[in-house]
Amino acid sequence: QVQLVESGGGSVQVGESLRLSCAASGTISGWTMGWYRQAPGKQRELVASINQRKVTLYADAGKGRFTVSRDNAKGTGFLQMNSLRVDDTSVYYCNLILKVVEEYWGPGTQVTVSS
Repeated sequence: QVQLVESGGGSVQVGESLRLSCAASGTISGWTMGWYRQAPGKQRELVASINQRKVTLYADAGKGRFTVSRDNAKGTGFLQMNSLRVDDTSVYYCNLILKVVEEYWGPGTQVTVSS
């Protein structure tokens, strides 16, 4: 059983940056990490993902502002968020897919952007 620990959320002003981290317990291999967010009253949506070959995918909302990365040795993924906007306010979740068949979710971290 893999556990995910997220960190880096918080409250910032418009235009500022945050870096989210998601660390997996134990040693993992063959993993893809996705970052999702869910605002109150809305569905959870994909923000970005990165696979084991470091191929990245971005939803339109984060293109040009967000950067997803990973540290394979540490089993950790990152989401660098720049030029944050009020509508980026959400709970952000990391999602880990191991070898295609296992899926885990982090507990979520709150990101609040105010003007």
